[in-house]
Formats: sequence, structure tokens, C-alpha cells
Amino acid sequence: MQVILDFEKPLAELRQKIRELKDYSTDKIDFSGDIVKLEKKAEKLRDEIFSNLSRWQRTQLARHVDRPFTLDFVNTIFTDWFEVHGDRNYRDDPAIVSGFARFDGEPCAIIGHQKGRDTKEKVYRNFGMPNPEGYRKALRVMQLAEQFGLPIFTFVDTPGAFPGIGAEERGQAEAIARNLREMAALKVPVITTITGEGGSGGALGIAVANRVLMMQYSVYAVISPEGCAAILWGDGTMGPQAADALKLTASDVDSLGVVIDGVIPEPDGGAHTDRDAACKNVALVLRQHLAELKKLSPEELVEQRYQKFRAMTIVKD
Repeated sequence: MQVILDFEKPLAELRQKIRELKDYSTDKIDFSGDIVKLEKKAEKLRDEIFSNLSRWQRTQLARHVDRPFTLDFVNTIFTDWFEVHGDRNYRDDPAIVSGFARFDGEPCAIIGHQKGRDTKEKVYRNFGMPNPEGYRKALRVMQLAEQFGLPIFTFVDTPGAFPGIGAEERGQAEAIARNLREMAALKVPVITTITGEGGSGGALGIAVANRVLMMQYSVYAVISPEGCAAILWGDGTMGPQAADALKLTASDVDSLGVVIDGVIPEPDGGAHTDRDAACKNVALVLRQHLAELKKLSPEELVEQRYQKFRAMTIVKD
């Protein structure tokens, strides 16, 4: 079933009228003129809606169930995918997928959060919230990639690491902290793309990269708007106000100048309207950044990554 957000409803209703006219059109009854007029009206309405989105509406887009997830990118822009399971310590964590593939024919490693689209898959993937074994699995793949000199692509889409008692007992904070340390020292190119939600340490645990990119309608913040609202005002329903305070959209983060390295445009109406086109947009940008990073030596890659994150100590109003 197609998911339509509240602010998309006027546009969805107009498109439904267009579909109905196309269905009723025959050789004897021609609605082509009306269809053209409605299509122009729909295009204008879409531009009006998406040029004036609030931060909360962009957050809703970032969470849209039809946005491309990691496995969508794997299936669209990579080949020869081989998934690696388990952390060799506790169990496999389906909230993070990791493995090896080819990008433009060249071998690489891929790590990313994976959400679900239906209830069964959402529960299986734990709504994209990894346990510590997910981060340990990710680190295992990163270390293998470094051993064989392979570039690493990570895809971030999580509200945050899972805060359950079991996760804490198994060392959630330690697992994320270890990833931060180990990723900082990797001697291969690392490129991170924030594809949906980039939430807190759960996102950063696979995002210490030479290049960090954000898709146009993704968000990146230290906490979810609802979590922020619950802490500040004791009311999680004040998420829209918290989203404004957090300034978590791609354009907000890009304006800081030091946190990310670019914003990847999405198809008109958002990535959920055309997943294949969105994936191909990402591929173009990944190809560009990988070519630039390949020119750096292992030592230069480590230094560039170090300087990138050191520069984030700058504070702006």
C-alpha cells in the first residue's frame, strides 16, 4: 500500500484524478486536453509543496517507508553482492547489513542500516536500530576491507542505536566507541551517505568517513526530534518544534560547512517516488568522491579523516 504523508494528500488526490481520466479515455471520449491541464497543475502544486517544506515535514520524508534502504542501493548500483553475517561473538544483527560487492566492476565493502517496509520486516530489522553485535559485525567487515585494500561505502538510516537492556548489557556504548576509534584509523577510503535518518551515535557508529554525504531529504542530528522534545519539554509530541531547534535537515547541516561534504539531489517529490532514480543519483556522487579519494595514500586518507572531524569543533550560532 502506498504511504501518503499529510502534506502530500492534495497532490495525491490530483494525481488520482489524472489516473481516472486516463482510465476513462477512449477513442470516442478524449480527455487528453484535461489531462494535460491537470498534469501542469500537479507539477506546479508539487513545486509549491516541496519548496516550502518545514523541518518536521522533511523529517517525515526522511522516515518514509518507501525511501531506498541499503539493500535497494546494493541491488541497484552494486553487483556481485555477498552478505556477511554475525559478529563471531554473539549473533547476527539484521538491523545492519554488511558484505562485499563490486562498484563499477571494482571490489568494495558495503555496510548500512536496514529498515523494513511491512510489519514483519520492521520487527525483524528492529526498525533499523542496531544492537552492539551489529556494530561489531560492521567493524569485522571494515577490518577485512582494510586488509584487502577495498574502499568502504556505508549507508546510514537509523533513529539511533537500540536502547534496550540487553543491548546495554552486551556493551552498546563500547561497541559504538570502538567503531569510532577504529574507523578513524582505517587506511582505505570510507564514504558515508545519510539516506534517511541519521540519529545520534547509532548513525555515527558507521559514519566516521573521509566523505560524508546527505540525500536531499535526509536528516542528521544528535537525537530524534521526539527524543529531544521529551527531554526538553517532557512531551514527545512537540517533535515539530524540536525539529526546528535541532536544524537537522541536509541544507541546515550543509550550511555548517564542516560536517558533511555535499547534498545529493533526489527525484522530484522525494526519493520515495522513484527509488531507482534516487539510487542512480547516489551512484554518480559516490563515483566522483571515490575517484578523488583513490588519489590519496593510506596515510593521507587517515590524516584527511582526522582533520575533517577535528574541524567540527568549530561552533556557530
